[in-house]
Amino acid sequence: MTALKKYQRLECSGLWRETPQDQRREVLVRFGEATLILSDPRSGEAVSHWSLPAVERTNRGEEPPVFAPGPESTESLELTDPDMIAALDAVRAAVKAAIPRPGRLRGLMLGATAVGVVALALFWLPGALVRHTASVVPPAQRAEIGQRVLDDLVRVTGAPCDNQLGLQALAGLSERVFGPVDTPILYVLPEGVERPLHLPGDVIILPRQMIEQMNGPEAAAGAALVERLRSRQSDPMLPLLQHAGLRATFQLLTTAELPTAAIAGYGEAALRDTPQSVADDAALAAFEAAQIPVSPYAVAVDPDGAVTGGLVERDPYKGLAPTPLIPDESWVALQGICNA
Repeated sequence: MTALKKYQRLECSGLWRETPQDQRREVLVRFGEATLILSDPRSGEAVSHWSLPAVERTNRGEEPPVFAPGPESTESLELTDPDMIAALDAVRAAVKAAIPRPGRLRGLMLGATAVGVVALALFWLPGALVRHTASVVPPAQRAEIGQRVLDDLVRVTGAPCDNQLGLQALAGLSERVFGPVDTPILYVLPEGVERPLHLPGDVIILPRQMIEQMNGPEAAAGAALVERLRSRQSDPMLPLLQHAGLRATFQLLTTAELPTAAIAGYGEAALRDTPQSVADDAALAAFEAAQIPVSPYAVAVDPDGAVTGGLVERDPYKGLAPTPLIPDESWVALQGICNA
């Protein structure tokens, strides 16, 4: 969205709380590609990532404004910088505008074309309807749908792990792997997740054991990197719409609304799906570009090497000791992310 690009270099200070009970803490706030990045002003270490399309103001009409990364979040951010406040208002307006809300005239026009679309769908392969609908869902709505899918998933897995120091370490790892601009939102779920997976809206889920049972962050970093490749290789909206069915897909196409009932159960289904393969050459190129050894990830997801043996053999950092991805104390904190 042009609103995001306009403000990508904007940054200011703010007062952040992880929960209402915590003391306010000064943070540096800056825009990423699709995230608001909060970091420690002294160390530069990221403490939290917020999805920009989900950011909302919680005290409308009051000053100074307070923002949150979603209606259910315990985090809050108080801002006084007028440029940043104006930027967030502009971005939220752009997000709202990006999600079509048919008015009376548009409703009549859609109604007039609905019969034609339905007739076309009779001759169209269902897969074509799904692909077309997925292709026209705007980024803001993808992020909103991704959060709804996450809400469905946590019914099975439990709420995302949220130890404060662990979340800061996770945000730091994400920024190290993907850079400060194009950064996905990473979550660690406490139960039921045996392998990494991704959701619409650039959401990546990591298994708890991939962090707690490893000797370093390389396996988790590699998992996040490969899931990003998978999400770029095949649109994550496609399996969701296939699960939702043609009626819900048609409703999304014509009214920009995806019924809650259509999402129900998709989180659990995603856990059971077989992950799409990623070509070794593409994976190795991504690992080398990010300066991450591939062997820890390959061994973690395939201990016998039946599938990932080629990655281990061609690891560009095999036998070397690369620079640690995050400080040791951050790794220790990340391993405790699911501790209360």
